[in-house]
Amino acid sequence: MKLVIIIGGGAVGKMTVGQELCKITNLRLFHNHVTIDLVTRIFGYYNSSAITRLRQVIFEEFAKSGNYGLVFTYIWDFSAESDGEYIRGVRRIFEDAGAEVYLVELVADFDERLRRNRTENRLLNKPGKRDTEFSEALINDEKTGRVESLPGEIDWPNYLRLDNTNVSAETAAEIIKERFGL
Repeated sequence: MKLVIIIGGGAVGKMTVGQELCKITNLRLFHNHVTIDLVTRIFGYYNSSAITRLRQVIFEEFAKSGNYGLVFTYIWDFSAESDGEYIRGVRRIFEDAGAEVYLVELVADFDERLRRNRTENRLLNKPGKRDTEFSEALINDEKTGRVESLPGEIDWPNYLRLDNTNVSAETAAEIIKERFGL
């Protein structure tokens, strides 16, 4: 069993790279908006408790399944200790089940992320992002948090930081696959 956690700021390409990685491996994709959009549609608002509990069930069940592995995408706010605790908790669920866990941090320049915010694939797969003015405001709001790690901040043995500003999602997926032998 393998878990690849792809982190990065909004519109950096987490889901798209995850999609491409799943095409060339036997991994399954669980991008963060699967639960966000479901819960928001049902409740009519963002309910973090419901989102977290749904994800917990999915992680626990997937970790004991016979599947090859999972790609999970997440915006990790490094200024919030609770986000670090959350990711370490997800890692623990899979490691306790005998899985290998990999962390990929995608970074891209701000203008490229704004361009990606309006791509057809993003708008198709993330209904909550179809209000592009609102999602661009969220990308701008990231300046109040910190969505990129500092040098040496992540000490995981299976960690890759990848600037994909000028790298296609297909190439990024190939780099990840090769780096971790997926």
